[in-house]
Amino acid sequence: MNKKTKTLLCSVGISLLLGGCSDESEKTKETQAAPSEETKISVQDYTGEGYALPYGRVTDEIADKNLAQIEEAATSFFKEKYMTDVTVHNVVGAKDGATVFVESKGEPHFYTYAVVPIDELERKVMTERIWADEFQVENAIKGGLYSMIFKEEFNQLDDYFNSLAAEGKITGRTKESIQNVGGHGFSTPYYFISIASETSIQPVYELFMKNPDESAENLRKAFKDNSFSAENLFINIQLFMADPNAKPDKKLFDRIIKDLEEMTSIPRGSYSFVLNDHFIDKQSSSGMGDNSIDLVNDIIKE
Repeated sequence: MNKKTKTLLCSVGISLLLGGCSDESEKTKETQAAPSEETKISVQDYTGEGYALPYGRVTDEIADKNLAQIEEAATSFFKEKYMTDVTVHNVVGAKDGATVFVESKGEPHFYTYAVVPIDELERKVMTERIWADEFQVENAIKGGLYSMIFKEEFNQLDDYFNSLAAEGKITGRTKESIQNVGGHGFSTPYYFISIASETSIQPVYELFMKNPDESAENLRKAFKDNSFSAENLFINIQLFMADPNAKPDKKLFDRIIKDLEEMTSIPRGSYSFVLNDHFIDKQSSSGMGDNSIDLVNDIIKE
């Protein structure tokens, strides 16, 4: 992935740790062991169990005893602030709080999260102070809207990855792992969308916030095609080898790149691509390893 994509993914992923890229990455080193054979699991078996955030042992225990209260607070928060009904899938303790992973009901479809502060000394969840990273949530919704108004193009992309999986070459993450440790906006087993400063989707987002029941047709009309920049909308592909004994296959990697470059009916955007082996780290939910093959320069589809 190029530098811009990596920076964006840092802001999306590390923000789950309740801090910035630099500060929390240092804390993570202190509190989470590096991936090892003991923490790796087949990507096809991984549901998110074992996922952990730094300094979350005590808050995780407190959150477990107050799940109903946390779930009610989260569903109310997203309904009132973002006009969206959500399902709470998982609650994970973190420093001074608990991260609540949610999935939207219906369209636009996306995954995101909120944070409920926790007082460890009082062993109390402060649901009245629930909050979310506005940039992350808004961009999760925008990603869902983008996939909604360009459904045919995304169907073409999905069909391609499903055909690869049917050949027995590759596999993706399980739906359960996306639900339980997601938070990456619009996500499928094979890729997720992340957005930078993309002005073309902003009118769509504003129309949706005014009327959540607006038709996909009208939302599509609000999209500003002329101002679209592929370099600001990332489609991040993460595939795994289907064979547990196989290392990432360079020939397969090159074939997929060639296919993507030649396809003309898939969504516009900047495509990054990583091919991993068959395993994922259950603590970090990352499939990246020493043998992963990473695309250097994104594939640009204007």
